[in-house]
Amino acid sequence: HFNTVLYTGTGGTQSITGVGFQPDFNWIKQRSSTQGHNIQDAIRGTSKILTSNATAAEWTDTNRVTSFNSDGLSLGTDGAVNASGSTYVAWNWKANGSGSSNTNGSINSTVSANVDAGFSIVSYTGNGASLATIGHGLSKAPEMIHIKNRADADSWLSFYTVVDGSLDYMYINLTNARANYSIAVPTASVFSLDGGNSANGSSDALIAYCFHSVDGYSKVGSYT
Repeated sequence: HFNTVLYTGTGGTQSITGVGFQPDFNWIKQRSSTQGHNIQDAIRGTSKILTSNATAAEWTDTNRVTSFNSDGLSLGTDGAVNASGSTYVAWNWKANGSGSSNTNGSINSTVSANVDAGFSIVSYTGNGASLATIGHGLSKAPEMIHIKNRADADSWLSFYTVVDGSLDYMYINLTNARANYSIAVPTASVFSLDGGNSANGSSDALIAYCFHSVDGYSKVGSYT
């Protein structure tokens, strides 16, 4: 369901193996220098790049991750993922391929869900409406959801319920403290949104990564 792979860049095309499955969500970071984070998934396609350390909208780069393979991924020559002699880490999650339609919410979504692992990738188009709901494809309510507006230069929102049971949020790419999100907590079928641009910009393409704890595999928590 998840695996971490370390590799060294070659500056030429190469295939990274040893993941143990075909990734559907892949996060790469250069360890030896200051290149930004690279996030790709099977719904958006490997050429569609997001970076968690900035507000940048999604962009296309066909020379980073070029494909997800049965035991890993193939790389182009872009230095963000494959500079000669640089070291990298690739975190890989298994979902369920390129996704299928989900009509559980007031906004239809495309969902790639690994129900056993409590993880799903959710693509949807915002409507700007308060109290919009999105189907997430899992069997339990997600305890943590990371959302990015793909169309706009806007911050990553990270929602979670593990502190006090209410829905709180922080920004992945900012230093802001936790704040309360005054919308209903997620259910076993949908999560809810207000009309803000970061998570529900009108007519904007958005992506959400949803997680809940699974006994013996994963745990979402907090600490003091």
